[in-house]
Amino acid sequence: MVLKMTTKYIDASNLECPLPLLKTKLVIAKLASGDMVEILATDPTTWKDFASYSKITGNKLLKAEKKEQKYTYLLRKK
Repeated sequence: MVLKMTTKYIDASNLECPLPLLKTKLVIAKLASGDMVEILATDPTTWKDFASYSKITGNKLLKAEKKEQKYTYLLRKK
């Protein structure tokens, strides 16, 4: 049996706190365990938001990357 993992993408560019995290929560709620969501954001407050969110929920933050004023996150649902 092959398990198919899903990766969803969220473009939260130009959205301010708390919208990037809220959009992510809505998407993650619909995912199966092990599925992933990749988020692109421009709000610098997301750097701490996604780290905290990962710790609180148990969803694994696989990537947190900053290039210029763009932030990319990859979360895997627990």
